Amino acid sequence: MPTTARDLTLEHFRRIDGHADVWAVFRDAGALAAAVVAALVEPFRNERITAVCGIESRGFLLGGAAAVELGVGFVPVRKGEGLLPGDTVTRRASPDYRDLRHTLRLQRSSLGPGDRVLLIDDWIETGSQAAAVRSMAEECGADWAGCGVVVDQLAAARRDALGALHGLVAARDLPPYGS
Repeated sequence: MPTTARDLTLEHFRRIDGHADVWAVFRDAGALAAAVVAALVEPFRNERITAVCGIESRGFLLGGAAAVELGVGFVPVRKGEGLLPGDTVTRRASPDYRDLRHTLRLQRSSLGPGDRVLLIDDWIETGSQAAAVRSMAEECGADWAGCGVVVDQLAAARRDALGALHGLVAARDLPPYGS
């Protein structure tokens, strides 16, 4: 019976129509709360985190849960033109794994000096969106603590730009396509 966050993630992971699917882990309350969310924030518990950012859409779910786990606030990072009232900080991320360039936005008033920010997401491959969030948080005056992700596929050359990075599963450990 799987007991670690890594094992639970691998147990729930699947490939559907040629796409990686991590949604099934969200359906298992025990796996989501006790293993995945708790494990994502564990290395950051003593880092004086004051806010968790999450990028639309899976980052909203995981980031919100991680914020609750840490007892801090959640800061949504919207893609595109979705509703986000007030003054915003905007970045156009470098191309992602599908060669798409997303425009990311967060409310300027949601972060400021004295904040220490953690980004939580489901997967990191190019780091382009994480780097954009870091830049926006720092523009608001916040300090960057790092990133927690379910699946880590980031190349070694990109790691320094993102600071501390904690992944539950390395992409190379996922079941291959067709399995």
